[in-house]
Amino acid sequence: MKAIIIDDEKHVREGLLLLAEWDKHGITTILEAEDGDEAIELITKHRPEIIFTDMRMPKRDGITLLKWLHTSDLTSKTIVVSGYDDFEYMRNAIQYKSFDYILKPIEPDVLNETLDKAVKEWNEQARSRKSQVEENRVMNEVKPIYWDRIFSSLCANESMTGEMVEKVEKEFGVSLPNLQKTVALLPIKPIVMKSFQGDRDLAFFTLINICNELLRKQNDGVCFRNSNKEEELVVLFWNDKNVTYLLEEIYSLIYQYSKVLAVIALGEKSKKVNAAYQSALEVYSKSTLIEQKKIVTHKDVKQGPLLHLLDHSNELKWAIRSGSEEHVQSQLNEVFSLLERKHTLSIEQLQVWDDQFKQLRNNWLEEYETRRKEPFYLGSDYWNEDGSFSYRKYKDEKSKEFIDLIQTLTQAKYQKEKNNMQHIAAYLQQHYQEDINLQDIADRFYLSREYISRKFKQDYGATITDYITNIRMEKAKKLLENPYLKIYEVAYGVGYGNEKYFSKVFKKHAGVTPNEYRHAQI
Repeated sequence: MKAIIIDDEKHVREGLLLLAEWDKHGITTILEAEDGDEAIELITKHRPEIIFTDMRMPKRDGITLLKWLHTSDLTSKTIVVSGYDDFEYMRNAIQYKSFDYILKPIEPDVLNETLDKAVKEWNEQARSRKSQVEENRVMNEVKPIYWDRIFSSLCANESMTGEMVEKVEKEFGVSLPNLQKTVALLPIKPIVMKSFQGDRDLAFFTLINICNELLRKQNDGVCFRNSNKEEELVVLFWNDKNVTYLLEEIYSLIYQYSKVLAVIALGEKSKKVNAAYQSALEVYSKSTLIEQKKIVTHKDVKQGPLLHLLDHSNELKWAIRSGSEEHVQSQLNEVFSLLERKHTLSIEQLQVWDDQFKQLRNNWLEEYETRRKEPFYLGSDYWNEDGSFSYRKYKDEKSKEFIDLIQTLTQAKYQKEKNNMQHIAAYLQQHYQEDINLQDIADRFYLSREYISRKFKQDYGATITDYITNIRMEKAKKLLENPYLKIYEVAYGVGYGNEKYFSKVFKKHAGVTPNEYRHAQI
């Protein structure tokens, strides 16, 4: 702790130095000044906690010094020491918040009692200031998380309470329910990988600050992290006049910082945050990754069927069973070629591939009765250094996943034969279009009807009839995505000769009629 003694008389300064119990209060540095000008210079430089000052001094007197201290940002405690029992000095000392006022000649007991009180009060206030600073720090850290969750909940479900409306209006100065909103989504995975060395939290923190600094200028909206998704940055606009301009600015600022070309998905306007978000999410999920653009909208969404890896499971399975990496790669190349020629390379397509690959892998591991402790290879870097999507890298990564799987299966000590129920399940998957009954299966596999019925349900949780029906309904759903097929053609294609009976079974399974299901997919 530091103190300063300001007096033009040297013997007064020496007296204070001798009489005050400095060590008792942890005051290790004591400065001296002969007038107000010198005092201001020392106080500004050293910022002492305790200030003793005379009132009558040359150049700048005590009253002028008190005025300066009163307007400064110092937290010092000022004790006026004067030989004049004058009301005017007392009045100014009180007006400018000096801690105390003592008269010369100085009595040691009075001096040390006053110093003790001043130090204690300064320490108490310092603790309070430190607590307030810590509280403010915590609030500043928690506040963005709070608003992330508030706005993320609005994206997930349009249940905005009156309390939320008031809080948003107080914080951002807008009545959110009364405004047209637009949402833009910024996928940050390429930015995280290429510019932040995988540090997702740092990427979010940086990008949110960049966006919000721009949005706050005219209160156009807010940028936040979608707490319901791992890698989704959301920009919510409530002023739709400057949306395109602001997104181009955001794109430019992010590129300047990260040197990554971030594609921004822009949805359509709506008074509901959830509807605006879902619109942007559709653009983000379904727009092509091949054509690199700054901002993609619904105009860039290309409707078309998704490639289902499950449709190629038999060919891939036999390639894997061969144990030949070349055979697997050759089969994969055929699938990749089909994907590139007839389907849209979109985020949705990538997700469908990953989900179905995991399903196939689990099925094959179960079939081979093989377990693996270490995690499988996960290919996720499909991006060039500038953030653009690379189909070549995507194929390489997905191929590595398959090769990792085939190595696991071929390195197993032995491969057990499929059990009878697995043979039956495989047979049903291949012959679901045919009129199959339990007796036919019993005859084919030389097992009793009772055993098949009991064991199959035990292993698969469904009867033979229900299992066939589930296969037929899932195949029917895929066929219904083709608007050119008639309902009776779909029915026949999955093994039903009667359209009405097919429709009845489909509604029981899916909860809607085939026509209703088809319209829901459009």
